[in-house]
Amino acid sequence: MKRLKPTGSVTGNSPRPPRKIASRTQLRELQRVMANALFRPLTPEWGMQKRWVDGRRMHALASEFIKPNDRLNSFERLEIYNRQYWFRLLDCLHDDYPGLRAIVGQRAFVKLATAYLARYPSTSYSLRDLGNRLEAFLRDEPQWAAPREKLALDMVLFEWAQVVAFDGPSQPAISPDDVLDVPADRLRLNLQPYLSLLELDYAVDDFLLAVKARESEALRKEASNAVGSNPRTRNRRRAPRLPAQQKVYLAVHRHDNQLYIKRLEPEAFAILNALSRGETVEAACVMAIEASDRAEETDWPARLREWFNQWSTLGWFCRRS
Repeated sequence: MKRLKPTGSVTGNSPRPPRKIASRTQLRELQRVMANALFRPLTPEWGMQKRWVDGRRMHALASEFIKPNDRLNSFERLEIYNRQYWFRLLDCLHDDYPGLRAIVGQRAFVKLATAYLARYPSTSYSLRDLGNRLEAFLRDEPQWAAPREKLALDMVLFEWAQVVAFDGPSQPAISPDDVLDVPADRLRLNLQPYLSLLELDYAVDDFLLAVKARESEALRKEASNAVGSNPRTRNRRRAPRLPAQQKVYLAVHRHDNQLYIKRLEPEAFAILNALSRGETVEAACVMAIEASDRAEETDWPARLREWFNQWSTLGWFCRRS
């Protein structure tokens, strides 16, 4: 694992522990030192770094605010928390981003995740938000996903959309009575905040399904081989082939508390995207149809009726806040 220097305001100015805790300010200073110690990346040997951000020996700094015991010195006690912080967060990213992991490879994924966490330490009480800045990170530092930067970015967008869809907030869905008397040229529909619309250059949806199927099969085989007198010969399933470039339009959403991924036709995606920007229903439909390369060969009234009935049934439209 590459040694990384932490960046950002949390670790940039060499905080020192207070000599005593007699005020809230001093307590905050101690908390800040502890956070800095936890957030510092581990060494290639998965241990705590030997030097503090100002070059001081970490053993000396740890002894200023961590008591030793009869088994471990101050450095070793602090190192436990530093290691567990990183192991826990790396495990979470490992579980939440199997598609990205399959694209860049396991070793490269650990380096990417470590670099990401060094730049963007966790700031939320919920591990659900751990990857919320991964897209921005890969846009700023695409080298961590080389040579598959664009594919990796599409996958991150897709996997984060699933996090949002799984437990993102929702608004009350509209009813027919809410829009019955509003003409199309004045009607504006809000989309549920848990719904993500993605225009991607790769079919990452099919690829991720294949990755998850392969991992589930491997887990089942491990479980079946765990108890038995004779170990079975491993029949390794080939890793899924990386997807070729293909324009896809996806809606990532939930329905009845279940996660769903729905492919959209380009015109349907354009309409929903326009609605999300605040366009009226009429304007959204007109713009999508005029931009379509099959405008003359489609029964648009029937197609639009089908789409809007479907979206309404799924509860995608909600009242404007």
